[in-house]
Amino acid sequence: MKKLILLTLSVLSQYSFGQDNTLWQNSIPMTKVIEWRRHIHQNPELSFQENKTSKYVADVLKSFGNIQVKQITKTSVIGILKGNSPGKTVAFRADMDALPIQEETGLPYASVNANVSHACGHDSHTAMLLGTAYTLSKMQKNLKGTVIFIFQHAEEKIPGGALDMIKTGELDSIEAFFGLHVMPLPVGIIGILPNGPASTASDSFFLTITGKSSHGSMPHLGVDPIVTGAELVNNLQTIVSRNVQPGNLAVLTVGKFQSGNAPNVIPERAELAATIRTTDPETRKLMETRIKSIVENTIKTNNASYQLDYVLGYPPIYNDEKLNALAKASAIKATGLDNVVDSPSITASEDFSYYKKIAPVCFVLLGVGNDAVNHNSKFTIDESAFLNGIKTEVQIILDFLNQ
Repeated sequence: MKKLILLTLSVLSQYSFGQDNTLWQNSIPMTKVIEWRRHIHQNPELSFQENKTSKYVADVLKSFGNIQVKQITKTSVIGILKGNSPGKTVAFRADMDALPIQEETGLPYASVNANVSHACGHDSHTAMLLGTAYTLSKMQKNLKGTVIFIFQHAEEKIPGGALDMIKTGELDSIEAFFGLHVMPLPVGIIGILPNGPASTASDSFFLTITGKSSHGSMPHLGVDPIVTGAELVNNLQTIVSRNVQPGNLAVLTVGKFQSGNAPNVIPERAELAATIRTTDPETRKLMETRIKSIVENTIKTNNASYQLDYVLGYPPIYNDEKLNALAKASAIKATGLDNVVDSPSITASEDFSYYKKIAPVCFVLLGVGNDAVNHNSKFTIDESAFLNGIKTEVQIILDFLNQ
């Protein structure tokens, strides 16, 4: 009888915290999650400068009592939770850095740091992953395997923080990486990105055109960098329409064109900068080759000279098919079928893509309202979405470890 009682208790315990039950959802510390998020939001730090943020995160993790905390780079933190029995090793990643943007939300907990704000939602990513870590820490006795919570620095600034963390070797044992990003979707919706390319590569160029200054009434005596630049912008737009194979994603946007100070002076220089987004290596290389060729030939035709800096950014995120299927099933289990949608690939970029150097990866989205979009000075978040975010993170981890 004693053995039967012990066996029954063991089964009930596993059922309470297993992949088919959601009793653990009652332990999600939503009040604390919002408190953590608002503190981080109010005290943002730029890429590679997340000194106070990383210490705050480390202190919160340590307060849970059973998570090993390591600061593996100057401004990044990992938390390691070992289950009661051996098994797989899985990681969930959140980024912590802010943007060089002056916040204009009017929130009572708005940024106190001038020209720095969490306009992309990394404060939310960090707070939700802390909530996930807390919830799983209460389930340690029932966990099989190891969970590594990655709080990464410098996602917003090339070369990114992921490469720094990978180089330490501290993540080599991980068998799967998951990540989540808030987006302007309906509140609480979980977006499942496609298998394969789920985001784009992000490259850019910075160009200075040097002509010859002259009075505006005597253009024949000068070399006009504005006319040259305008012609160049138009020529560049033919790459996507005439060189890229139809069906292959490619975006080229010239976001900066600055030149001159007076209406009656042809300036000596013009400065242009652009972003280039692609999903496959062949198109990425084609864009680079054609851009460099068009820049050279257009500027030479106009008798100007130039300096071009072409910068290769983050590669695309390639969602693993099996992990993606698991994430979708987990999200449905945790939040309900009505809260999970198939999302098209995003044309944003992420250094989360680098974790594929170690193991398969999977990236999902969380809807937090669709007022202002990410990287906007008025970007705001509906904090009620955090519950579905944490439910999804916890369920993905449980299902991966229990598969």
